[in-house]
Amino acid sequence: MNYLKITDIESYNIGFNFGNKVWDIVISWPYLAQKTIGAQFIDASDSISANIAEGFGRYHKKDKIKFYHYSRGSVLECVDWLEKSLYRNLVTQDQYKELRTDLEKLPKAINSLIKYTNQQLKE
Repeated sequence: MNYLKITDIESYNIGFNFGNKVWDIVISWPYLAQKTIGAQFIDASDSISANIAEGFGRYHKKDKIKFYHYSRGSVLECVDWLEKSLYRNLVTQDQYKELRTDLEKLPKAINSLIKYTNQQLKE
């Protein structure tokens, strides 16, 4: 019998890679930008995959879904930090487009995970 692994989950993989992209960008910013926007952008981006992983490890359906909702909230927080980063000239247009594309994929992928969890688990 094959069991679902965390790395089989699309939203986890997108979120994990997104967090690493954010890290790679923020690490080159000046100190003030890293300390203010950067640290919070990294925390929010890492929180996407971390909450999916935590939810995946929970036993009860409601617990799992609660953490998936947290992850979806972190996606919206990242949208805000990305927009501020663009406005303050901390990311290039190409970086912005790449990160924005990832962020646009995540809500649908997380909603699919929530739907799958609802359908597969009784409680």
